[in-house]
Amino acid sequence: MIQSTAAQMDRIMAALQVIRSPLIQEEYDLHHLVRDALTVQGIIPLHEYPVAPRARVDFFWEGIGVEIKRGKPAPSQLLPQLRRYAASPLIQGLILISERSVALPGTLMGKPVRTLCLHRLWGISL
Repeated sequence: MIQSTAAQMDRIMAALQVIRSPLIQEEYDLHHLVRDALTVQGIIPLHEYPVAPRARVDFFWEGIGVEIKRGKPAPSQLLPQLRRYAASPLIQGLILISERSVALPGTLMGKPVRTLCLHRLWGISL
């Protein structure tokens, strides 16, 4: 059965809710935490997956791109990167995982965008 983009994104978001990231991490440490949380739920993503020339999303699973950023990414730098991903016909939706909250539009190029703040999973509002 083929799941809708929304259902796939819901499944990924639910799998990631268990992450409790230590406050000091390198970005690749976060990659390992994300990969492990997804794999436990039967989601086997491709890592550093090329979706277009010079555009590699951190994780890719069934049309969903997952991008991971440390700290609080600046939207002015992040949005062009996410737009490159969204322009790819391989991408049906995007999920941004960051340590601190960042406001993003709900869609980019007509594709849904969701965010997950790791500090909020601890109950920390930053």
